[in-house]
Amino acid sequence: MQNPIQPQIQAFFDPVTWTVSYVVFDRAGGHCAIVDPVLDYDPKAGRTRTGSAGKVVDFVQEQQLSVQWILETHAHADHLTAAHYLREVLGGQIAIGAAITQVQKVFKGIFHLEPGFPTDGTQFDHLFADGEAFRIGDLQARALAVPGHTPACMAYQVGNTVFVGDTLFMPDVGTARCDFPGGNARTLYQSIQRLLALPSETRLFMCHDYPPEGREPAWETTVAEQRANNIHVHDGVREDEFAAMRSRRDATLEMPALIMPSVQINIRAGHMPPKDDNGVAYLRIPLNAL
Repeated sequence: MQNPIQPQIQAFFDPVTWTVSYVVFDRAGGHCAIVDPVLDYDPKAGRTRTGSAGKVVDFVQEQQLSVQWILETHAHADHLTAAHYLREVLGGQIAIGAAITQVQKVFKGIFHLEPGFPTDGTQFDHLFADGEAFRIGDLQARALAVPGHTPACMAYQVGNTVFVGDTLFMPDVGTARCDFPGGNARTLYQSIQRLLALPSETRLFMCHDYPPEGREPAWETTVAEQRANNIHVHDGVREDEFAAMRSRRDATLEMPALIMPSVQINIRAGHMPPKDDNGVAYLRIPLNAL
């Protein structure tokens, strides 16, 4: 039996938000998915720009790729998504895990969004169920629910590769925080164990890297490397131990600098809020709510 083809991957690192976006494709001239694209945002001016997304557009066009999917691993709290912009320019379906509805319900309340804001995920073109199979051209892919950082976190397995979102970081950085609304350290531990039960040679691609001093940013590792060396969840770390560590560590962390604008835009699949009667769209900053 012939082995399925494996994905080709082009990474795009954003040094402002430490985010890694990806174009995953079957071949030049074929089909692709874009994973976790970044919309540049200047918090001082409240202005968005498309420089980072433009690099993705250039690559897709140079490789003559047809975009099938724009995949979000979750509603990010550290950068705005360029999903809506990229769909306008390149086409494709914007997709996220089906549990995004839980996140929308929570943050509609926190931000006191407009009454007509729907919390049924209809801002997205497709909501993935856990284990759902899909294709990227000739590539076989599967959505894997990995909640814990947020309730809606989804990893995407494409051939021998998994895009893990914020579930894991590089082994010398560890794992994601669990103190956002709906986060849970024990749930995250169980999600990580699901990923680390995959074959040891499985390639894992991170959504972020926060390298320790002296190391350049990196974003690719393997199941074997994570099991041997991840400072938070290497083999032998039990759930109770992990949950206690995360609770202590999360209590010391500040909120991400862009959490207020990011979440409001990202639960809308990259759409801006509706404009007021003066023709300007506004974001909300709830005081003493987070």
